[in-house]
This record gives sequence, structure tokens and C-alpha cells, in this order.
Amino acid sequence: MKNKKQNKQQESQYPNRQYYFPEQIIESFILKGKDSLQMTRRAQFILSIMAGAFISFGALASVLLSSNIEKAGYFHLLSGIGFAIGYAMIFLSGSILFTEINVLLPSYILHSHYSLSKKVLQFWLVCYIGNFLGALFVGFLLNLSGSLDKEFYEGLLVFMEKKMQFTERGTWGWFQVLFSGILANWLIGIAAVLGTAARDVSGKILGIFLPVIIFEAGNFQHAVANMGYFSITLLEGFEYNWFQLIFFNIIPASIGNLIGGGILVSLLLSFAFKEDIDEEVLEEESENK
Repeated sequence: MKNKKQNKQQESQYPNRQYYFPEQIIESFILKGKDSLQMTRRAQFILSIMAGAFISFGALASVLLSSNIEKAGYFHLLSGIGFAIGYAMIFLSGSILFTEINVLLPSYILHSHYSLSKKVLQFWLVCYIGNFLGALFVGFLLNLSGSLDKEFYEGLLVFMEKKMQFTERGTWGWFQVLFSGILANWLIGIAAVLGTAARDVSGKILGIFLPVIIFEAGNFQHAVANMGYFSITLLEGFEYNWFQLIFFNIIPASIGNLIGGGILVSLLLSFAFKEDIDEEVLEEESENK
């Protein structure tokens, strides 16, 4: 609690501070995790569909912005900015993203002593299905609209080949996607941390953009992001089938994302700042059990 008192003293000395301290970020994760879990199933499903749709728009933007860019540095920067647009839409709209709740729920479960119950697992499943359906819906609309030209799909194929290159490596390729998924949601989890730390919209957007650009440049495997890229290819007849997409990419990426966000971000920070969490937050959770 010593650090907590010091932080409160600092806050009184610097009333215009534009960011939250790490323990305050964890407190926010606890409260957001609780609020998301206590929503009606309908609200969870709708917000999950919206998040999946926004991810597809981020995938769309990443391809559009990086089209015909030959220098690797600029290509990665612009594709990262494009995808970060989609993530910012999710974060600021209150939509529910599978990889984000992998960061929020572990903090809530740990500090509220809430068990990994059927309700929690159902919420994860609803979110996952909703994200997938939202991504598919935008993919169908984009294809049916006829708005995207041949040049766009050629650029998209570059992304698809990078995402699916691991399928040719057999079992080891499956585990490489899993390890890549850990890295992906470690970075996306840090984006959630930085976005929560900022107290204004511009700060939140900047905090989101920095880790997301690294994630996109590194070709790390983010399950819902890949749903966005894959959804746009639905009517184009690319060489990869749904069995390959789901079992050799989305499933191992999802497992890796759970580890990266849940353990390497949420639980590590929760344990590190456990003694500094506001007692009133923990007492409120105990009363609500």
C-alpha cells in the first residue's frame, strides 16, 4: 500500500496528470471485466459482432494503405496504422473483442476470487462466435459491393500468404502459429494497457497505435484479425480452404492469444501490483459475489 499512498500524493501534487498508474489500470480491468460479464447475453453478442466487423475494417484499411508500397519499412508502418484504426474503433466504442477480454477477465477472476465458471466460459464462447460472425458479415458485404478492385485482392493475397505460410511446415508450423499468437496478444494486451492508461481520446489512440504497428509488422498471429483478413477472401476462391484456415491458423492462434494476453499481460501485472490495488475496488467485488 506504500506505493498506493505515494501515487495518491503525487496525484494531488500533479492534478493535471494525463495518465493512470499501473495499479489503476488493473483496477479498470477488474471493473471492465465485471461489467462485461454482467451484461445480458444479447448485449454481449451484439458488441462481439461489432468488434468482429471493426476488425475486418482494420484488415481492409491495412491492405488499402499499404497497397503498392515496395519499401518494407513503409509497408509495415502503413499496414500497422491501418489495422490499428480497426482496433481503435473497437476500444473506443466499447465493443467486445475476444483477445481483449483475454486481458480483462483474468484480472477480474484473480482479484474477485471468481471461479472459472460456466458463465465465464459461455461469455468467452459468445464473444468468439460473435467476432467471427461480425468479420464474416463485413467480408460478405465488401465482396458483394464490388467496391474492391483486382489490385486490392492482389495486395490481400500478399497478407494471406504471410499468414498461411506456416501450414506448409506441418505440426511444427501449427506450434509456430501458437507461439506467434502469444506474441500477438502480448502486444495487443499492452495496447489495451496503454489505451486504458491515457485519459483523453488522442492519448488512447496513440497508445493503441504503437504496439499494434509492431504486431502487424511482425506478422504475428491474431485470431480475430485473421478472421478479418480471411473473411474478405470468401468469394475470391483463394487456394486456402476453411479447414486450413480454422485448424491450422485460427485455433492455434486463439490458444496463443489466450496465453499472451491472459498470462503475460493481465496476470503478471495483477500479481505485480496486487498489494497496491484500491481496497474499495476489492471490497466491492467481494460484496457482489
